[in-house]
Amino acid sequence: MITVLLADDQELVRLGLCALFDNEDGFTVAAQAADGLAAVEQARRTRPDVVLMDIRMPGIDGLEATRRIVTDPDLSGTRVIVLTTFERDEYVFDALRMGASGFLLKNTKPALLLEAVRTVVDGGALLAPSVTKTLIREFTGLAPRPNRPHPHLARLTDREREIVTLVARGLSNHEIAAQLVVSPATARTHVSRSMIKLGARDRAQLVVFAYQSGLA
Repeated sequence: MITVLLADDQELVRLGLCALFDNEDGFTVAAQAADGLAAVEQARRTRPDVVLMDIRMPGIDGLEATRRIVTDPDLSGTRVIVLTTFERDEYVFDALRMGASGFLLKNTKPALLLEAVRTVVDGGALLAPSVTKTLIREFTGLAPRPNRPHPHLARLTDREREIVTLVARGLSNHEIAAQLVVSPATARTHVSRSMIKLGARDRAQLVVFAYQSGLA
């Protein structure tokens, strides 16, 4: 059973999400929170598998709430997905940098939202590459940022740099394998080694590092 914490200051949004998960086999809503502080408190109390986090909330915002949850040793098994109204929220990239496992638009179709939560849980904080690809590209297009190379970037081999660039473009391991004419297992190994060298906790954060370092 996948447990979910819903953090949003809009009651209607929480009610809609609650109905979605309560009516889907394999999911249960562990708790709800209307502000950032309550989200952190409820996460510590219930230790959910996934937190669906709004960014703009009273008290502390979703960015700070995400940071507190991700850095809490007792919540090492909890993942955060940011739900945002994309055109208005300018901090999604920072949310990923602070440890969110990915993000989705609030108008995402229910089936995709459910699948994203499953993907995060099953893949140890992996967000579907196609989702990361689409939203990261749109976000960076609206808010270009100066390069801030990762301090461990030099540890990557040329092939690993190439792999990280392809991950940032939204390619899956199978797509990377096909493009580089290697086996999927080899592609997966390169991705894993790149994550270890850069200290990326998941694929979404690897995408962030790629954009920050100018690899994408």
